[in-house]
Amino acid sequence: MERLTYFPGCTLKDTAREFEASGMAVMEALGYELVELERWNCCGTVFSLTEDDLMHQVGPVRDLIRAQEAGSNEIITLCSMCYATLKRSSLFVNDDQERLDKLNAFMSNEVDYEGNVSVYHLLEVLRDRIGWEAVEERMTNPLTGLSVAPFYGCTLLRPAEIAIDDPDSPTIFADMISALWATPVDYPFAVVCCGAYQVVDHRDIVIERTHRILSAAARGGADVIVTACPLC
Repeated sequence: MERLTYFPGCTLKDTAREFEASGMAVMEALGYELVELERWNCCGTVFSLTEDDLMHQVGPVRDLIRAQEAGSNEIITLCSMCYATLKRSSLFVNDDQERLDKLNAFMSNEVDYEGNVSVYHLLEVLRDRIGWEAVEERMTNPLTGLSVAPFYGCTLLRPAEIAIDDPDSPTIFADMISALWATPVDYPFAVVCCGAYQVVDHRDIVIERTHRILSAAARGGADVIVTACPLC
């Protein structure tokens, strides 16, 4: 069984435990073991948009160091938000040697990060390494007759440099749904923001946005909606 270095993130250890459990079970059925990264910390969740804000890169870069220490050149994650933060931080330091040098100097109690760890979302692994045909072959409970609306949200598709699919017309979810013999539902708002963090102090915004998304999926004939983001 092939082993993959796995970064769970906070939410999958708390309110989305069933997400982690199902992800691990699926990968085991496909012949892969998700090996949890030792001594991981929160990715930081929100990627800083300030060019010289190196402090907010300490958390995610430390997780990349943990993978490096484990002898792995990649991290696989289930959480879309963790994927985006880790991927963007990786690109942020890899694009500028001076930034990387400053971070390594600041984290003097850690081994230097060499910039050699790639970040992938599990959907990419399913599509690009395993393939939808293999997923279909291993399926034991076809979802025939179920109409499924894919919800991508923000962090799998934006910004463009980290997108796992076409930001405007993604198909990765629809392809997965089809491989499971369910019917993918095409509907508006599949790639919009759900409101996420606004729930803290602007709950009305989140209620309005999620109502719009779910209503559109229902009008399209969806029985269920599926997302890869535990925060969505």
